[in-house]
Amino acid sequence: MPLPSSDGSSWLLALVINGLLIAMAQRLPLLTRSGWVHAAALGTMLWGCLGWRGWLAVVAYLALGSLVTKLGFARKQAAGLAEARGGRRGPANVWGSASTGAWLALMVGAGVQPFGLLLVGFSASFCAKLADTFGSEIGKRWGRTTVLITTWRLVPAGTEGAISLEGTAASVVGSALMSLILLLLGLLDSWPLTVLVSGIGVLATLLESVMGALFQQRLPWLSNELVNAIQTAVAALLAIGAASMLSLVP
Repeated sequence: MPLPSSDGSSWLLALVINGLLIAMAQRLPLLTRSGWVHAAALGTMLWGCLGWRGWLAVVAYLALGSLVTKLGFARKQAAGLAEARGGRRGPANVWGSASTGAWLALMVGAGVQPFGLLLVGFSASFCAKLADTFGSEIGKRWGRTTVLITTWRLVPAGTEGAISLEGTAASVVGSALMSLILLLLGLLDSWPLTVLVSGIGVLATLLESVMGALFQQRLPWLSNELVNAIQTAVAALLAIGAASMLSLVP
């Protein structure tokens, strides 16, 4: 993938396009009003640094994550397991999911090398987050046996650090789907890299469950959004390190 132009005109185009699209998308039940404003800032940053392909990758992540959140929403809501605000994401959700990717995009836009490894980290961060969303939402609705990942003790669905076979399978699907989108958009340029970031996305999701089981209930300040940011950062670092050691990026 060639580096996008980062002159003033490209950033102005990014601002105009994202402003118009967000203004038209306000009625969609995906984000809160303030969430849409922050999404516009994120979208402008991504388009300005990575071009339309980086922007479209994150739009695909948002659409798929919102879609899976709505699956079985009434049942999850009745059980007290649904996302707040009718499943709409706010600013904290936007940046908790995308802060790692945003930083890496800014580094690419600033000309930091090797930008190929930075794109691997960017890709892994969103594979991990979509894997987490798929696993959590499918597991809460359709998981038949839910256990704590650290002890394998049976726990109610929705418990921090809980996993199920159905949810874990959904995580694999979510990460694989996101990695395929990234390959098709040219942000990943080979099948070995695609398989690598897909696998790391699932691994980071399992590590997030371990973190939730060990720390989240004991540390009130460790919010879901902060855990998401840590998870995506871990995924990015693991992917960059693995791709470098395996010489998968020229």
